[in-house]
Amino acid sequence: MLRRFLILLFMMNCFVAPNVFAEEYVSLEQYRQLEDRVLALENKFGEQAKCINEQNQCILEQSKKISEYESKLAKFDNDLHRQTGSPISIAEDLEIGAGGTMIIQGANNVNDATADVRKKGNRTDASYSVDITIGKEFKDAGGKAFLHLEAGQGAGLEDNLTLYSNVNRDADNDNNVRLTELWYEQALFKDKIALTFGKLDPTAYFDNNEVANDETTQFLGRLFRNSPTIEFPDNTAGIRLAYIPLEWLELECGVFDGNSDWEKIGNNLFDIGQVTFKTNFFNLPGNYRFLGWNNNVYHTKWLDTEKTKEANYGFGLSFDQKATETVTLFTRYGWQDPKVYNPDIMATGDLNYSLAHSWSAGFQIEGKPWGRENDVLAFAIGQAIASKDYKKAGETSNPVRLAKPEGHLEAYYRIFVNKHLSLSPDFQYIWNPFGKDVTDDTNGIFVGGMRAQVDF
Repeated sequence: MLRRFLILLFMMNCFVAPNVFAEEYVSLEQYRQLEDRVLALENKFGEQAKCINEQNQCILEQSKKISEYESKLAKFDNDLHRQTGSPISIAEDLEIGAGGTMIIQGANNVNDATADVRKKGNRTDASYSVDITIGKEFKDAGGKAFLHLEAGQGAGLEDNLTLYSNVNRDADNDNNVRLTELWYEQALFKDKIALTFGKLDPTAYFDNNEVANDETTQFLGRLFRNSPTIEFPDNTAGIRLAYIPLEWLELECGVFDGNSDWEKIGNNLFDIGQVTFKTNFFNLPGNYRFLGWNNNVYHTKWLDTEKTKEANYGFGLSFDQKATETVTLFTRYGWQDPKVYNPDIMATGDLNYSLAHSWSAGFQIEGKPWGRENDVLAFAIGQAIASKDYKKAGETSNPVRLAKPEGHLEAYYRIFVNKHLSLSPDFQYIWNPFGKDVTDDTNGIFVGGMRAQVDF
C-alpha cells in the first residue's frame, strides 16, 4: 500500500506540477532506490507483525498454564482455609493459616440426665477453639503436605444437654495444643488420581457439603455438620484415594483406623466410598454425593447382647445446589444398621449410637440483594431418629423408652465485619430432646448464641 501511494504521488507531481517536476527531476535510478526502501519497510513491518503474533501466542499459552496451576492449587487452598483464615506465605510454596472461634450460648431448659435438680433450668456457657495450619506444596514432585494444630477450652452447653445430636460442634474442652491432622498427598497420572495418607479427618473428604460442613462459619449444630448416622472415627491413621476420570465425576474411597487408637489397625477398619456428580444446571454449580461405609470395630446387638463381634454399616447422601446466583440449597440423609451399637461410643457419652436415620435440609442466602455481599443468612431443619431395636431394648427398663424423633431447627446470620472478623448470631430449637426420654423433660429447648470468628 505504501509503495502504491508513493507511485501515485509521483504521477500526480508529473501532471499537476510539471514545472516543479522539471526543476526537481527524479531519475529512474532514484525511483528504484525509493521503491527498494519502501519494500524493505514492508518486509520489516511483516517481520514485526509475525513477532507480535508469536508473542501473543506465547502469552495465551502462559495464561493457560497459569489457569491449570490455579486449578491444581484450588483444592489445596480449600484444605488450608478449612477452619482458618487466608494463609500467609512465609516461604516459597509454604503457607501458614490461623483462626480462632469464640462461642457463647444460652439455653432456657437444660436437660442433663446426670445433673441434679439445682443444675436444671436456664444456663449460659462459652467455649473457644484455635486452629493453626501449615501447608507446603512440592510443585516439582506433584505433592503437598499439611499439618493442623488445635486447642480449645470449654464444653459449652453440650455437657448440660442430653440430646441425640448436640448444639455446638466446635466445642473443644482440651486446652493442650495437639496435632489433629498430618498428611501427605501425591498427585498421579496427570492429576487424575490423588493419594492421601497420614493422620486424616475423614469428614474433610466424605459426607462433605458446600454450605453445611464447617462449624466455624456455617451451622453450629452437629446434625447439620455431618450425618450423625455415619460412625466416623476421630482423626486417625488412614489412606484416601480419589479418582477424577471426568470433570463432572469424582470417585473416592478411604480406609481408616475404626477406633482411632492406632492399635491393631487391620482388625478395626472403617471403610468408606463416595461418588460425587458435579453438575452445572443452567450454569449453576451443584454437587451430588452418594456414599456407603462399613465399620469392623466390635459391636453389640440391641436384642442379643451376647453377640459382641458384629460390624456396623450404612449409607448416606449429601447434596448442594445453587438455585440462583445468591441462593444455595442443601440436603443430607444417613442410615445405619438399626440392630447394633458400639459400647465404646456409648461409654463416651456420644448418643449417636442409638440412631437409625437422620435427615436435614436447608438453604444459604448470600447478602448481595441487600447490599451486604459478604454476609450470609442460613436456615436448616432436620431430625435424628432412633432405631426400633433401641426402643425395644428399653421395654424392660423403667420408664419404657419413648424414643421419639428428635427435631432440630437452626438459623444464623453471618455478619462480615472485615476480612479478619465475622460475627454470627445463631438460634436453635430442639423438640423431643433425646426422644423425650429424659426425666421431667416435657418442653422443647431453645438455644441462642453468638459466634465470633477471627482469622489471622
